[in-house]
Amino acid sequence: MAKKLVFICVLVLLSLTGKGGAGARFSEEANILRKVEDFDVEIGGGDDDVEFLEEPFWASERGNKVLVNVDTFGAVGDGVADDTQAFVKAWNQACSTRGSVLLVPQGRRYLVNATRFKGPCEGKLVFQIEGTIVAPTEPKNWDPKNPRLWLGFYNVSKALFQGHGVIDGSGSKWWAASCKKNKSNPCKGAPTALTIDSSSAVRVKGLTIQNSQQMHFVISRSDSIRVTGVKVSSPEDSPNTDGIHITESTNVLLQNCKIGTGDDCVSIVNGSSDIRMKTIYCGPGHGISIGSLGKDNSVGIVTKVVLDTAFLRGTTNGLRIKTWQGGSGYVRGVRYQNVRVDDVSNPIIIDQFYCDSPTPCQNQSSAVEISEIMYKNISGTSKSKNAMKFACSDTVPCSHIVLNNINLESRDGTVETYCNSAIGFGYGYVQPSAECLTSSDKEKIIKQEPELAQNSQGYLIHTEL
Repeated sequence: MAKKLVFICVLVLLSLTGKGGAGARFSEEANILRKVEDFDVEIGGGDDDVEFLEEPFWASERGNKVLVNVDTFGAVGDGVADDTQAFVKAWNQACSTRGSVLLVPQGRRYLVNATRFKGPCEGKLVFQIEGTIVAPTEPKNWDPKNPRLWLGFYNVSKALFQGHGVIDGSGSKWWAASCKKNKSNPCKGAPTALTIDSSSAVRVKGLTIQNSQQMHFVISRSDSIRVTGVKVSSPEDSPNTDGIHITESTNVLLQNCKIGTGDDCVSIVNGSSDIRMKTIYCGPGHGISIGSLGKDNSVGIVTKVVLDTAFLRGTTNGLRIKTWQGGSGYVRGVRYQNVRVDDVSNPIIIDQFYCDSPTPCQNQSSAVEISEIMYKNISGTSKSKNAMKFACSDTVPCSHIVLNNINLESRDGTVETYCNSAIGFGYGYVQPSAECLTSSDKEKIIKQEPELAQNSQGYLIHTEL
C-alpha cells in the first residue's frame, strides 16, 4: 500500500509541474511511468500443462512411468567409448513411448558426439540426467554436418530435462582455436552445448552445463520454456561462451540460475518477447544483455523483458542493451529491478554504437530504437567511472528511460552518468545524478566522454566491453 501511495504522489507531482509545453512533457512522463510500473510479463502455458516430477517413478506400475536406461542400449559410460548410438536408440524408444523416463545413470561419463534428438514425442517425456555427458575434445574430429551443434532437441512438447548431472562440452581446445584468443586464428563458430529448438512447454531443472565449446544453452524458436535451478560454468577467459541465449522465443522464464562464463550470462536477441528472469547470479561474464541487435543492417526486435532480483559480481558489464549502427527495429518495454552489483564495470549501459569487430565500424544514421526502459532499485559498486552510460544515436535517440532508486558508488572515487541523445527522467534517490538524460549540450557530452571522439577516419571507436 505504501509503495502504491508513493507512486500516486509521484504521478500527481508530475502532472502538476509546469504549464504549457512543460506541463505536456510531464504529463507524458507520468503516462510512461505508469506504463513501466504496471508492466509485467505474463507467464502462461507452464507447470499446469506438464507433469513435473521431483524424482521420477522408475517402475511402470507406479505412476505409469516407463524407464528407458541408456545402458540397456549399449552405453558404456567410461568417457572413452562412443555412446552416441546408444543415446539415439534410447531417445527413439523413450520418444515413442508415452510417459517414458530416459535415464542417464549417475557415477558415469558418457561420450556423445553431435546429435539431433527430434520429436514430436508421445508426450510427458522426462530426460533424467544423473551422470555426466561429455563431448569429444578434438575440434578436428567434429562432425562437419553439425559445426554449430552438440546436443540439440527439436520439436518436443511437454518435456522435462532434469537431474543432478552434468553436460560438459570439453571446450578448452575450441577456445584455444578462437580468433579472440589468438588473432592469427580464423574466426569461425563453434558448437552450442545444449539447444532446445522449435519446442513448447519444456522445463529444464537442476542441471549443470559447463565448459561449452561456445554458447552453453540456446533456446530458439520456442514458446513456454522454464529454466530453474540451472548452473552454467566456464572460465572467465573462454571466448563467446554465453550462458543462456534466447532467440526468436516467447514466454520464457529463467529462475534461480547461477551463471559464470566468458561472455554474457544471459543474452536475449531478435524475435524474443515475454521474457522473465528471477533471482539470477551472474559472474564472471559480460553481464545480462539484450542484444546485440541490428548487425549487418538487420532488423532486431525485443519486447517485454523483466529482470527481478539479480546479483552480479566482477562482470565487465551489468544491465546492458547493445545494438549496431545501421540496424532497425526496436527494444521496448524492459524493466530491471532489485539488482545488486559488486565491482561491476558499466553497471547500467545502453550502447547503440556496439561494434564487436576487428576493424572500426562506420557511422550510420539508422539504429534500433530503444524506449520504455526502467531501472529500479539498482545498487552496488561500479568498477568504471561511468556507472550509468546511455550512448544513443543522434538520429534515433533513446527515449522514456526511467530511473528509480539508483545507488551506484565507486570504491576508488566518484562515478558519473554519461548521456548522448537519451531522453528520460528519474525519481526517488538517483546516484549518480542523471540530469543529463534531458541535456542536449553536445559540447558537454564530448568533454565528459573523450573515448567517443572520432578518429582520423571519422569512425566512432567502440569495442566489445
